[in-house]
Amino acid sequence: MRSNNSFIKKQKAEEKRKKRLAKLEKKHQKKNDTSPDSWENMIAYVDKNGNITTEPPADEPKNKNNQNSINNKH
Repeated sequence: MRSNNSFIKKQKAEEKRKKRLAKLEKKHQKKNDTSPDSWENMIAYVDKNGNITTEPPADEPKNKNNQNSINNKH
């Protein structure tokens, strides 16, 4: 009876160790994964017409008169 209990304990400990190692391996794979679902690929922009695009907006000043007065001050 005693040897059976220790065998079961060893089996459970081994299963627990395997699960922990599998979990760590999965964690490292996720950390090193550069899949297309990365954060940079999820960013979306809204253009001046309200359409969603993947390209960042062009650097155009919103008010040309205000931009000219800023440039003249420098």
